[in-house]
Amino acid sequence: MLATVHSSTLLGINAIPVEVEVDISSQIAKFDLVGLPDAAVMESRERVRAAIHNSGYSFPLRKIVVNLAPGAVRKAGAMYDLPIALGILAATGQIDSDELKDLHVLGALALDASVRSVPGLLPTPIQASEENRMGFVCPHSNRYEAALVSKVSVFPVKHLREIIDHLGGYGTIAPFRNSQVQKEKISKSAVDFQEVRGQEAAKRACEIASAGHHDLIMIGPPGSGKSMIAKRLWTILPELTFDEALEITKIHSIMGLVGDENGLVKKRPFRGPHHTISPAGLVGGGTTPSPGEVSLAHLGVLFLDELPEFKRDVLEVMRQPLEDRKVTISRASGTLTFPSNFMLVCAMNPCQCGYYGDSVKDCTCSQAKIHQYRQRISGPLLDRIDLHITVPRVPFDKLKVPTEGERSDVIRARVDKARERQAARFKDRGIWANAQMGEREIRDFCMIPDEALALMKRAVDSLGLSARAYNRVFKISRTIADLDGIERITTAHIAEAIQYRMLDRSQ
Repeated sequence: MLATVHSSTLLGINAIPVEVEVDISSQIAKFDLVGLPDAAVMESRERVRAAIHNSGYSFPLRKIVVNLAPGAVRKAGAMYDLPIALGILAATGQIDSDELKDLHVLGALALDASVRSVPGLLPTPIQASEENRMGFVCPHSNRYEAALVSKVSVFPVKHLREIIDHLGGYGTIAPFRNSQVQKEKISKSAVDFQEVRGQEAAKRACEIASAGHHDLIMIGPPGSGKSMIAKRLWTILPELTFDEALEITKIHSIMGLVGDENGLVKKRPFRGPHHTISPAGLVGGGTTPSPGEVSLAHLGVLFLDELPEFKRDVLEVMRQPLEDRKVTISRASGTLTFPSNFMLVCAMNPCQCGYYGDSVKDCTCSQAKIHQYRQRISGPLLDRIDLHITVPRVPFDKLKVPTEGERSDVIRARVDKARERQAARFKDRGIWANAQMGEREIRDFCMIPDEALALMKRAVDSLGLSARAYNRVFKISRTIADLDGIERITTAHIAEAIQYRMLDRSQ
């Protein structure tokens, strides 16, 4: 007898449908799994056998063939345990196969038949809703994540017997609703910009970076507050919309980083990988490609502290994601694309000892050492970072001041207004921030007066600005004008934007 259960597999951050076909025939007892299963899928034979026995049902002593279609796509993980078990029970007549037609099933099984959680579940109910499946059966511990998709009825199960009884009419699993998830607001953050003493210029640069989704690098001596500022930058970014939160949660779900409670990532990601990270860890990769830190930071902040300590090849692989805002990984089995629209924030010392240009401590590095230290970061990479700023030592009179600085929510209010101006400006352009402007948008929205153009000419001649850096000055000035609530860019906006290109040099 033949039975079919609908399931899925992951391809990048999206799910594609998989049909679990189970055929049982009167031949010598054997259990075959076909359809490009990996080792974890092959091991499901023993888990399914034990789970069916421990649920009080009989496992057929006949030939069982399980086909995971389409056969050309590799299947990985323990997520097929539950659909395989239900397929065997349906093929042997122990449950009604008609009850499975409108269900999408996913879940791992323990030997005692309890249903265990699986990573990367969120794309599956999204795909099930596109197929107009009426119900989605998933592990109980994944219920919040699955219920983010309101178009499907989610049936969370703790044990194989629960879903068997539900299909047979002996018990009922109530559809799970996660109705509060869109209404809940982010609780007050444990960190805030008001805790940063002094560094007004750096905070101004962070406000500009947040308003226009610009990348930022901070250069300063140890202890000047670079890391402290970077770790608070996400608190002045606009709050996530539900669609943005869902997009972030999909990526985090694949990596198993979504918690049980509510299942939704409610704040913008902040990722700060150590400088020993590999290229694959940063941009993604592996035999079965998975997202890297640049994708986990999607729509949030990627912070690279001590930038020159990262290996050169690790930094260079970021050049393409910084331009394209996506990562494409090619393997023999196919090509996958992961989103990586993040804000890059970097911090570095001005030299190896850390005190070049410091007002208190003398630098012990030679000019050759300083040059060698800065050469660890390539010109093309620096060229792609919009804002370059210095973060000097905080003087004592600033540290001793008892009053706190401006709160994050006050700064965010200004950032939100600037983002609203950009959203209205680019509503028909397919972008939503000034940093994403191309040549056409720069031409249409970054017109400047003649005196500002003369200032730009002097900057290009003296700083040796590349064409890319030249365009970035326009993008930054556009954001400064948006923060001021002005539609036309002025000479003052251009002058301030040029000040944020301190690391530019002739190539």
